[in-house]
Amino acid sequence: MERNEKYKILVVDDHEDNIELLRARLEARGYEVYGANDGQAALEQVEHVCPDLILLDVMMPKMDGMEVVRRLKTNKNLPFIPVIMQTALDSTENKVEGLDAGADDYITKPINFAELEARVNSLLRIKALQSDLAAREKELSELNDRLRQISLTDGLTQVENRRSLEERLNEMWQHSVRLHEPIALVMCDIDWFKSVNDNHGHQAGDSVLKEFAQLLKAEAREIDRVGRYGGEEFLLILPGTVLDAAVTFAERLREKVEHHTFTYAGGKLCRTMSCGVAGSPHPRVKDQEALLKASDDALYVAKETGRNRVVRFDGAEFNAHMQGKGNNSTDGHQPLRKTTRGQGPNTPGSPPRSIASASSPAPSKSPSSEGSRASTP
Repeated sequence: MERNEKYKILVVDDHEDNIELLRARLEARGYEVYGANDGQAALEQVEHVCPDLILLDVMMPKMDGMEVVRRLKTNKNLPFIPVIMQTALDSTENKVEGLDAGADDYITKPINFAELEARVNSLLRIKALQSDLAAREKELSELNDRLRQISLTDGLTQVENRRSLEERLNEMWQHSVRLHEPIALVMCDIDWFKSVNDNHGHQAGDSVLKEFAQLLKAEAREIDRVGRYGGEEFLLILPGTVLDAAVTFAERLREKVEHHTFTYAGGKLCRTMSCGVAGSPHPRVKDQEALLKASDDALYVAKETGRNRVVRFDGAEFNAHMQGKGNNSTDGHQPLRKTTRGQGPNTPGSPPRSIASASSPAPSKSPSSEGSRASTP
């Protein structure tokens, strides 16, 4: 410890002469000294100054030193402040009482200043070590928090990754079951994404993925969870949302993406998205795995039946398609399920989506900023 450092010491004594005597000796050693005449004033000084060490008299009116040190040591908002109790009482019983109350050391009056100086130096060394340890623990805690955040974040899009989504889904499913509240999932996929990488390069594909993720986040509520589930597939968890509302939300997302122009270094392009929507409570959904599979199956049907559409897992279109074709088609890329999604006959500019049934109205298509959609893979 550097002797000329301005460590702050609070002297608490109901006799002003004792405070001034200690102030003179300690200031001569390079300390910054504050005084308080009673226990309550001492506590107020601690809140205002936060000293590095306290010399605390035991026998004081209003609030004695024992009560002061108890309050100091139980205040979780204060850092470690070493306390030296000073008293004319020299019995072992008095010393034990003070140490049990929380004091860190004990010195008797009349004070031997060489002994006091040694005790002050010793406790300030301990405080310095405690402060260093606390700073390292804080740094380590912040680093651990940062590492956990990294482990739960998709490195490219900066939204939640699959691990985080699965953790959040488990938490929200348990909450939903416990409070009998609805929950919905939207599984979405960028249509014909492979052609972006093939025709424009992987950097362009990365730009589209990042921009797509931000579009989803912008439309989601604060309580919703948005993440990249794998490849070009994203999952939105919508707590407290019934199935019909989730379908409406997914349709709004689909329209947003359909009319959006993605930019990348060297050009622009347009893409559409397909969505599968599932919700609980529902007779077909017994657990969170069934809910997740239902949204994935609905996305499979949306891709299989032409893309650029929203399909709910219990709609007429979904039921008819699953009964008619099963899960044996392929889509030219690896899906979430073990089987692969089928490649539909339509290009990104083909007839628009249907939601729950084939009778849904078809909106007009907006022209692409490229003059036409990118070619099919």
